[in-house]
Amino acid sequence: MPAAPKRDPWSHALGGYFAAMSAANRSPGTIRLHRHYLAGLRAAHPDPFAVGLGDLTAMMTNSGWQGSAKKSARTVYRGFYKWCFGMGLIEVDPSLMLPAVTVDPGVPRPTPELIAKRTMRDPDARIAFMAMLAGYAGLRAAEIAHVHSDDFNDGLLRIHGKGRKVRTVPIVQPELLAAMERVDGWAFPGRIDGHLSPGYVTRLLSESMPDHWTAHTLRHRAATKAYAGTLDLLAVGQMLGHARAETTQRYVLVGNDALRAALAAAAA
Repeated sequence: MPAAPKRDPWSHALGGYFAAMSAANRSPGTIRLHRHYLAGLRAAHPDPFAVGLGDLTAMMTNSGWQGSAKKSARTVYRGFYKWCFGMGLIEVDPSLMLPAVTVDPGVPRPTPELIAKRTMRDPDARIAFMAMLAGYAGLRAAEIAHVHSDDFNDGLLRIHGKGRKVRTVPIVQPELLAAMERVDGWAFPGRIDGHLSPGYVTRLLSESMPDHWTAHTLRHRAATKAYAGTLDLLAVGQMLGHARAETTQRYVLVGNDALRAALAAAAA
């Protein structure tokens, strides 16, 4: 008799792990993130149970990742191997001593007004609509992908944010308001659960703008303009869906006029 095919240890482990994540009601975005980093680990190591601390450290060191990607990878490795240990699949958790990752706070990088306005008036109405949602209302790419007419009522847009957090943002810019009122169903229909994927939204906006400006820098533009007009960091944070003011500060570029005014007040 032919030998039975050897079971792939990765398939067995990942099947159980992602089932556990689904049972815990982890968000689709979180599950996608874990799939991404574990796919890279799987490509480098055929047996997840033979991976050691040195292997995980090498993945984080040699992959060319920036700080935020390293931090995400560490979080994924810790979650996966903690689950493997809890299920009795390994005797020692190789991720337990992974060093904590320090991420540079970053600086605000709002899309320049000329580029932002040009993208918001793109001949492709879909691109223009996406750009307005990011640049005027501060939506993330994943939030843009999930815009649906059921979430828009009386000028208010309910936004499904990170970590299943929901916030409501008034839509006041006339062109964006008109575009929202025309939506019937998904704003951006696609083949993944009926709408475009967040990655595709990111790609479309990045390809429509020069010089590495992105959907995320349009979000920085919304934050910077909103703060300049209100000086209310709390309101800007609520608009963006931030839980902490320190996060919002990384999105807001304070202009030279405001700095001059602050210095003049200090000198008075």
